[in-house]
Amino acid sequence: MSATRMMILGLVRWMQPVHGYDVRRELLSWSADKWANVQPGSIYHALRKLADEGLLRAVSTEQVGARPARTSYEVTPKGEEEFETLLRAQWWQVHDRPDPFTAAFSFLPALPRGEAAAALRNRANLIRAGLGAARASMESDWARNNKPVHVNWMLELWLARAEVEISWCERIAERIESGVSYLPAGMGERPERRDGAPSGN
Repeated sequence: MSATRMMILGLVRWMQPVHGYDVRRELLSWSADKWANVQPGSIYHALRKLADEGLLRAVSTEQVGARPARTSYEVTPKGEEEFETLLRAQWWQVHDRPDPFTAAFSFLPALPRGEAAAALRNRANLIRAGLGAARASMESDWARNNKPVHVNWMLELWLARAEVEISWCERIAERIESGVSYLPAGMGERPERRDGAPSGN
């Protein structure tokens, strides 16, 4: 949530006065829903919440025809201070990124080896598909001419991480299929799956 707050405050600060539609469009053009977990549907709610907290102020509301009214926002002095605090917290600290897959992988022995290897290869393929879309976006004329250069630099980091995970998935799938034991020699009895077969076999 702090990353979403920071990004919305930062974009309003950069584009102000600006309404929610343009904030949402800009974040999507950066693919922030993929690498910053900024959900498009939450942006309007976040803008209103930030305004309620006194971090943003509504400067105008306009309505064109039958379209919904659009409220334009700008950052307050309190919002400026909050943005700078959040910004520096992200720059100067390293934060863990919770991933449900990590929790699931800790129970690797509960899956049959064939299924575990197939799931890892499927994960690699899904990530690879996302890589293709991200590369196409980075290389498009629109991105080169309309996106800030540093946004592509951020995508480069995401691509590099994704490539490492693809390699890891494929490498671990091979180890699982080769029959490498999940437990150190001499470790106690392995739990059994519901089908009665020893886990990890």
